[in-house]
Amino acid sequence: MSRTLVILFSLGVGVCARVEANEATPCSRDGSAFLKLADNDQSTKPEVKPLPPLSSDPRVSLQMSGAIGAQDPAFDGVLGPPVDLEQVPAIKFLAGKGAKLLELGDAHGLRSVVARQGDEIMFFLITPDGQALVAGLESELSVGKLLTVARAQVSDLGAAHGLRTLFLRNGAEFQVLYATPDGERLIAGVMWDANGKNITRGQVSSVEGAAPTAVVGYDPRSGSSAAPASTLDLVQKTTFGLLGNQGAPRLWVFVDPLCTYSVRAMQELKPFVEQGLVQLALIPVSVLDYETGGRSTPTALALLAKPADEMAAAWSHRDFKNAEGPEVAARLRENMAAAAAIGLQGTPTLVWRKADGSEGRIDGMATDWKAVIASMGGNTHAGE
Repeated sequence: MSRTLVILFSLGVGVCARVEANEATPCSRDGSAFLKLADNDQSTKPEVKPLPPLSSDPRVSLQMSGAIGAQDPAFDGVLGPPVDLEQVPAIKFLAGKGAKLLELGDAHGLRSVVARQGDEIMFFLITPDGQALVAGLESELSVGKLLTVARAQVSDLGAAHGLRTLFLRNGAEFQVLYATPDGERLIAGVMWDANGKNITRGQVSSVEGAAPTAVVGYDPRSGSSAAPASTLDLVQKTTFGLLGNQGAPRLWVFVDPLCTYSVRAMQELKPFVEQGLVQLALIPVSVLDYETGGRSTPTALALLAKPADEMAAAWSHRDFKNAEGPEVAARLRENMAAAAAIGLQGTPTLVWRKADGSEGRIDGMATDWKAVIASMGGNTHAGE
């Protein structure tokens, strides 16, 4: 999900609202909302166009001014704010997160709504029961055409809130597609229910290869008497990038390079790094392929191909050049295995050793970085 990373409004509990310590992690479990470029590299910024492209990517960024309304010819068919906002749970859910909503009409049995925050917009389709929504745009591809050209690569995941769900494999990558009620259009996107739960994540969790399944350390099914490895034991065996003073307390952070919250954590921790108060150990993993069209994996591989002292800079400058070779792939597999072993739910996930010797952990964004860093005390690198 090479874009930047600025959150504009929330898609549910723990999604883009402030994430409390120990809440579900936004990237992976709950998904993410708007992403946009956050650096000054003009050469890689998307071309500004007056109309949204007809693509499957739900995060369509437009540089616009003024209000979008029925009078705007670029949005012909927009009727205005939903009149039944309080009666449709999915629409009420969106409105409750501070977005300005406008109707785009009905097509192929689904209702379309655009949510706007500042100069960013995101398109949603409301499920027939009104209890969930899909972030995405309808493509021209029908179910019949998809099955004609790729039947052997398509699996049926059943229905979710009235929409047939198809799982399309494309080599090592995959895409979740939702069919409109008439079967004439497919939506490549992510579904949330009216409580902010990521339905897509649950649907793909049972598909082999779609989520980490490796086990590291103690496996009670094996009958081994070995004790389970601690979280700190596991993280120090990963491949990671270092940022900050070597003598500072170390904070281990599992990150998906395309996760909005991972980038936000990096930005919020940077002042503490510059003050010499903490050293970051950044552990790249790939948990957002199902939301990023398969781009999280090559991005993580690109970072893992860098030396430890160059990884953070490469991430900051979006130096995601292709990285090939079995050695780099093995690094990602090991990081994913460690993530699975600690029960990682998404990114960022923070791990550190406290001053009293115990382990600290937060799944998601910390609400008080100063308190986290203060709890580390002195020499708190894993293995010390």
